[in-house]
Amino acid sequence: MSTAIRSASLRYVGAQQDASIYQLTAPQLSNKYFIISGEGTRRLMAFPEVIGFDSYLAMLPETIAALRYLFPSGSEGDVDILTILRGGLNYPIEEACHRVGIRVRDMHFISCERRIEEHIITGLDIKYEKLRITKDRTLVIGDIIATGDTLRMCLDQVVDRFRRKGGSIRKIIFFTIGGTRAIPLMERMTEQISAWFPEFEGFQCFFYEGIFSVYKDKGISGINVPDIDFGWNDGIVSPEFRRYVMERPDSLFEKCIIYDGGARRYEIPVHFEEVFEYWNGILERADVIDMKSLVAEKLGYEGPLDYESWLQVTGLEDLPADGLPQLWEKEQELCRKAAELSLRAIAERRISELTKISPYYE
Repeated sequence: MSTAIRSASLRYVGAQQDASIYQLTAPQLSNKYFIISGEGTRRLMAFPEVIGFDSYLAMLPETIAALRYLFPSGSEGDVDILTILRGGLNYPIEEACHRVGIRVRDMHFISCERRIEEHIITGLDIKYEKLRITKDRTLVIGDIIATGDTLRMCLDQVVDRFRRKGGSIRKIIFFTIGGTRAIPLMERMTEQISAWFPEFEGFQCFFYEGIFSVYKDKGISGINVPDIDFGWNDGIVSPEFRRYVMERPDSLFEKCIIYDGGARRYEIPVHFEEVFEYWNGILERADVIDMKSLVAEKLGYEGPLDYESWLQVTGLEDLPADGLPQLWEKEQELCRKAAELSLRAIAERRISELTKISPYYE
């Protein structure tokens, strides 16, 4: 976990269109990092049943809200969209810009494909790029950030092209379902980009629902994929998303807060294969997985905790208290009752629910 996240907390900065916006506060951050929470992204990230075009639509209201927060009049300038193929196609950035009234001047594309062998990332390859180089550009990007290797490789290439061909970058606005590693990466990249473009103002990064961590190992279940799957441990999650999950507790035990974003949008049968593989694996292991440890892993802390300790470990200590004591009580109740939960029953219920809808996408 980065030092910035370890010492960070959330500050509420406003609401747009029923979406709550928080800013990460931590010492020595050169960029601005936000968490935006809304009904669409909460549903998307709690339920793998949100698939196809619906997964795109789920992010649209929150993306519009974020842009309206940054561009209150909708006419403060124009932007370029850089799409990192293929994950970036999930993000409704062009439509959100249109809805807000922001002019999209150019569309850039670059591909960075992971080489995965037996669920392990063994390398990355850039195979395609389409860039139109101009000066003083604001780039808007959307992509999943897990390890950050894809983003680093792509931006290294883009910045190099702009530098060599006489262009320049003013600012980067980033939307992500992403993890804690994004922050030290963007801090380092700000230093590097500023060395080439002194006018560079840095990143404004919006995380949907939380700044999550990636699993370092296979987790308590023995199934999670290191450096790919997201969790709450060592991250900061919006109180709205925590509350949403507490009201729908089966979703706490999903593989991660999002399965492969590309597959659930464009290769839906592949997505369901991954979801069923996980839940069938949970069913096979249900009797040997320690539920108290699993709940602690999923909540991101060993509980029960007193209220003040919970605020500190969740990074919510600087927020208004409205609703937080009730959320704390729900989480502590789950901690206390964890050993009584039947993981087998949860797995069977989820498999039954998913089986009803998956045939429509075979």
